[in-house]
Amino acid sequence: MRFIAHFSRICAQINPFMKIRIAILGSGSGTNAENIIRYFQGHSTMEVALVLSNRADAYILERARMYGIPYIAFTKTDFLSEESILPLLDENRIDFLVLAGFLLQIPEALIQLYPNKIINIHPALLPKYGGKGMYGNRVHEAVVAAGEKFSGITIHYIDEHYDSGSIIFQTTCEVLPTDTPHDVAVKVHALEYQFYPQVIQETINKEFGLTPDIK
Repeated sequence: MRFIAHFSRICAQINPFMKIRIAILGSGSGTNAENIIRYFQGHSTMEVALVLSNRADAYILERARMYGIPYIAFTKTDFLSEESILPLLDENRIDFLVLAGFLLQIPEALIQLYPNKIINIHPALLPKYGGKGMYGNRVHEAVVAAGEKFSGITIHYIDEHYDSGSIIFQTTCEVLPTDTPHDVAVKVHALEYQFYPQVIQETINKEFGLTPDIK
């Protein structure tokens, strides 16, 4: 019944006096997560309410602690279990999920509960260099090895497959013949920091029928 109650809250549109509650899921250091947290501090209609990780030692949890954001670590088994992850999100009244370097595939039950309300950022121009195992420096190494002239970021909805959901936003950066994977990573990270929070805001406005605003 808790799942039904939460789903009803999403479908009924949010009470104008309640902020949209965002959960960030990450598996690593959490630089993107911190950037998102900072962006939504003091926002009028949305807030980062929870940070989740499948790794208890991931630094993303420490970043959440520093900003006073509740955080929880869980095992892969817990994440794939409807009896564990769905009540957790329901109890924390989460409305929207943002992946930021999260390496586990999202279970179908979660996708069904949050239709068009789970988004991810990928460090390349999908459909190139996506799929299982393609994350972080592996992507940049593949881009350089292929002699690509451009890379960039893709922000997309999550579906039942890795990196295959509908694309929300893409932007590019030039890859020079002399660039190393590290050089490409620096350029891509700059795009992530610049655009991801803004696209999260715009997507939430669209999906919840909110009036576009500037923080």
